[in-house]
Amino acid sequence: MFKMNDAGDVISLIFLFNGVFMKASIFREFGGPNVLRYEDVATPSARPGHVVIRVLAAGINRLELYLREGAITRDLALPHILGSDAVGEVVELGAGVTDFSLGERVVPMPGYPLDKADYAFSPMSAATSYAIAGIMSWGAYAEYMEVPAHWLLRDDTGLSPEELATLPMVLVTAVRAVRVVGAVKAGDTVLVQAGGSGTGSMSIQIAKALGARVVTTVSNDEKAEVARKLGADLVINSKREDFVAVSREWTGGKGMDVTIDNLGGEILARSIEATRPTGTVVTLGFVAGSELNLDIRSFFFSQRRLLGTLMGDLDDLRFGLDLIKKGAVRPVLDQVIPLSEAARAHELLGEGRVSGNLVLKP
Repeated sequence: MFKMNDAGDVISLIFLFNGVFMKASIFREFGGPNVLRYEDVATPSARPGHVVIRVLAAGINRLELYLREGAITRDLALPHILGSDAVGEVVELGAGVTDFSLGERVVPMPGYPLDKADYAFSPMSAATSYAIAGIMSWGAYAEYMEVPAHWLLRDDTGLSPEELATLPMVLVTAVRAVRVVGAVKAGDTVLVQAGGSGTGSMSIQIAKALGARVVTTVSNDEKAEVARKLGADLVINSKREDFVAVSREWTGGKGMDVTIDNLGGEILARSIEATRPTGTVVTLGFVAGSELNLDIRSFFFSQRRLLGTLMGDLDDLRFGLDLIKKGAVRPVLDQVIPLSEAARAHELLGEGRVSGNLVLKP
């Protein structure tokens, strides 16, 4: 993992005195949402092979809540700026960058290998040098952001910056989980857990675009309505109904062909139970817990497959953006919140009061 050096504050002061600074949501200690402060920090400059973008909108992902809390790692050198998802306008080109021009609107890949020797590694997220943007360096919760030119895509989707900023991480993750790892095809039955979440809502749409029939779980009526509008064939309120029993009944007792589980914990054990013998369960999250109590005998007797996945490759993002352009998939934007109120946005997401995605506007 790349660490910012401890001179970060000194550099910020030098830039500040020279008048080169920007606003950012930054945290100097691990903790709750209130550790996010709206402050002046150094504006990045483009190193060779990099560009600086003016951030037009920044998406928020649950991963960033864990990072802010110090729940995943405390190796981040503080102060730190979060943010993996961004839509921006190129404002500075580093030496050797010829593929982009000033003023172009671009979308950075939310994670990528740092070592060029790993650029062709597949899956990219399993490369030794792979890191997620907003962890390895300062991220998108700011007015400006520096990114490697190699990991940029031009934006030709026609979406607003706010809509597009909801997509990179959830889109690349859902495409990889549903299309590549889950190998979903036309006619398959697919269970998507947490259909009102960012990754869940996108997984519903990817599965439908591939011709599958989709069942999803939600925790309230508002999220149920969102899931129906996205095309889910059956929506189960998991607070009121047993999703294993309902999904099995819906499939005539067989169980689901593929289950996409972004919750983890004991819900993952039940997701396995809801999946037919020889079916596939794809796990990609641990909101409900990182440990699993599994009956191994039942698991191997049924010959089910349990596969893990983390984000995706540049081709997955391209595939997803092509679906966006075709109108087969659309962003699920809940709210646009000023960058100065990033702490409030983290509170909303942490309390589960979000259907789809939140976006910060610098």
